Amino acid sequence: MITTGLTIPFTGLKKQYNNLRTEILDVTDTVLRSGVLMSGNYTAEFENWLAKKNHVSYAVTCHSGTQALEILASFYRDLDLAFVKPPTVIVPALTYPATVNAFSRAGWQVIVADTDYYGQLDVQKLLKNLDLHYYAVCAVGLYGAALRDMQSMISRALVIEDAAQHWLSNNCKRQGIATAISFDPTKNLANYGNGGAIVSDDRQLLDYARDWVNNGKHLGHMVPGTNSRMSEIDCAQMMVKTQRIDYWQKRRGEIVAHWIERLKQRDVRALIDDSNFKDHAYHKFVIEVDARDEVQKQMSLRKIETRVHYADPLWDLPAYEGMGEGNMLSSAYALSRRCLSLPIYPELNDLEVEYIIDQLLEIV
Repeated sequence: MITTGLTIPFTGLKKQYNNLRTEILDVTDTVLRSGVLMSGNYTAEFENWLAKKNHVSYAVTCHSGTQALEILASFYRDLDLAFVKPPTVIVPALTYPATVNAFSRAGWQVIVADTDYYGQLDVQKLLKNLDLHYYAVCAVGLYGAALRDMQSMISRALVIEDAAQHWLSNNCKRQGIATAISFDPTKNLANYGNGGAIVSDDRQLLDYARDWVNNGKHLGHMVPGTNSRMSEIDCAQMMVKTQRIDYWQKRRGEIVAHWIERLKQRDVRALIDDSNFKDHAYHKFVIEVDARDEVQKQMSLRKIETRVHYADPLWDLPAYEGMGEGNMLSSAYALSRRCLSLPIYPELNDLEVEYIIDQLLEIV
């Protein structure tokens, strides 16, 4: 039975803000009244929280997750790490274009590689086809899943984490040499605008990043950086949300666990399953279905907003032609034609959670 009065948006941003409104406005007023609008106590507090949460020594906030990745790409480009020249990085075919853009802007050559059954880099295929000692690998935790076979790569290549979607997975245990994080409004821990961070144990990288985000000011303009700081208001508001993030993650996990069990009854494949549930960040809940576009249309008629992540592998986009050897037989191509993301956020109530899965199962 369709409840026509129920409308479920893809994100819970409005609900979340209404729940936090008083606290958000209070800390915003505190910052504005102080007159310290950049690089103040809230920024330091948020960076300290990030470092501790990620079990590393250092964290530096910046304007976006894309710029965090570009900082890492710029830093490691200039180190002598036995790369082929120009330095070359391998990225998965299913990721947001920002991943490629960050490395391209930093002067890297990019190879777009096929994915596995879950939309992540097919590590075993890479190990068979390339001598990874000459390459960097950008580990993208698509949909919130920690990358499989990570240790196989770490011993053979420079691994940089694009953890925009998965940094809260696996108890925030970092893998690879350094990690870029995003706080854009769609993420589990979301800013009200752009926001990002780098986390690492590398003190040299820390100094470089602080220079990069503030036009080289940190070390006396030794690095030609840019203006890429998160504001003090951003960091103050984020500190309000850090007090809830563990509860939000728990709630996401409860929703996902319920949906996994319901889908098993109808043999609908979810890209979160028993094999990766424990170490997942639950950023996206993605299913694979026949006639994806028609299923999405029918969900919309039932007032449930869904999205596609992502409709095309990178090598099918004009800006990235020639970066890979994708074809219609690739895993990435097949998944891009069948994947559908359901709304998943902790503000969904039990009625909404049940309505979403009921309507999906009725449609498929």
